[in-house]
Amino acid sequence: MKKARLSMAEARILGQYWKLGTRSVREILESLPEEERVAYTTVQTLVYRLEQKGALRKVRKIGNAQLFEPAIDEKEFRGGLIRDLLDLFGGSPRLLVSNLLESGTITLKDLRVLQNAAQGAKSSRGRGGKNHA
Repeated sequence: MKKARLSMAEARILGQYWKLGTRSVREILESLPEEERVAYTTVQTLVYRLEQKGALRKVRKIGNAQLFEPAIDEKEFRGGLIRDLLDLFGGSPRLLVSNLLESGTITLKDLRVLQNAAQGAKSSRGRGGKNHA
């Protein structure tokens, strides 16, 4: 994806494409929860912006409806967000986590759970838990 930032509204629409796959603007609009519904033209504008930014691509036309699909995967997108977030903290994961703790966004209990999960993943890799054929 080009290094273009996405608005929250654009990210929400892209999320629907990841969830649903190839869809028309109308199908995406109808998939939104009732309280998030906006005008058709608003969703259409967001979809075309996402296409311009390289996050969606047009795949075919059925009647008057253009069908779009994600051009980037969710993991790639989130990875970019994490890199951008770390940049805001001078590239320091410790400073980021410290800020999350101070703000109450994450708790020490959350950190312990993450640490245990990381240790479990590390030990399973060490025991040959990942098969590389």
